[in-house]
Amino acid sequence: MLSTARSRAIWQLSRRAQVSARRAYAFSANDKQEINDPNPPKNVPNVSKSNELPIETPHQDARIQESVEDAEKLRVQQAPNRLGVWSRSQNPRGQAMTGPRFEQTIMELQPAPQAAIALIHKQPVRWTHERIVECDGGGGPLGHPKIFINTDKPQICMCTYCGLPFANEHHRKHLESLPETPYPLVAQGDAAEVPESQRVSNEALGQR
Repeated sequence: MLSTARSRAIWQLSRRAQVSARRAYAFSANDKQEINDPNPPKNVPNVSKSNELPIETPHQDARIQESVEDAEKLRVQQAPNRLGVWSRSQNPRGQAMTGPRFEQTIMELQPAPQAAIALIHKQPVRWTHERIVECDGGGGPLGHPKIFINTDKPQICMCTYCGLPFANEHHRKHLESLPETPYPLVAQGDAAEVPESQRVSNEALGQR
């Protein structure tokens, strides 16, 4: 009798665990919605149509006005210089900027910082005649620990901290013959380029 009651209790516990596992599998961990819902909710644009009407504000001379098409493009674009995410753990901007908080919001006036992963690839290659170069990001609180980078291979070698690219002059012709490189081989005059003088600082607490 005791063994039968014990077996029944064990069966009930295992049954509950199976049901809870099915429920956890049927719902997404991010949005708490059913994954295989036969009637999923419609994706309604979060941009209000009323934003197309000009509105006066005491904070600026011009009237505030924004079209739905332009606002929706700015809402889903991850950064001004990058369309999508660059990390698997990153929340897409189109999913983050939803809900009542962003209704009737002028998307053009919302914070939109540049993506550093795209800015770093605008830095020109630092050419050197040495087999080993050092980089500290400029030193000081805006820099990083000094590391040493091998440039003896025929490739662009980037700093694993700040991403600045380095290459050996011995391999310049080989790199110039490649159809495409991840970094520009010469300065392009872009505003995002970091001056060469900011690469290494000899001062212990030097600022960039």
